[in-house]
Amino acid sequence: TNPEYLAQVEERLNVFLSQNAGIEKKDIPVDLITASGGGLDPDISPKAAFIQVSRIASARGLKKEKLDSLVAHHIHRPLFGLLGTETVNVLELNVAMDNLR
Repeated sequence: TNPEYLAQVEERLNVFLSQNAGIEKKDIPVDLITASGGGLDPDISPKAAFIQVSRIASARGLKKEKLDSLVAHHIHRPLFGLLGTETVNVLELNVAMDNLR
């Protein structure tokens, strides 16, 4: 209900769409365009990670298949398979990509 926040979300959406060709608005996970309470959450959903693979693979000079595999390997599963949701820690994934060189 906060018009300022909604404007920020719309801005993030537009930036994401401009930087990720071929992705439709309806396919963008909400965690990519909203912010956590503190704005510092290190985790994103696997869907949010996978939707960026083509752009990041191209920017880093990696094969898309290799990056898909790396993302899949860095998915943290819910505790005991029940508690919480699947997440990908962005810092851990970036370090793993850096170590590929």
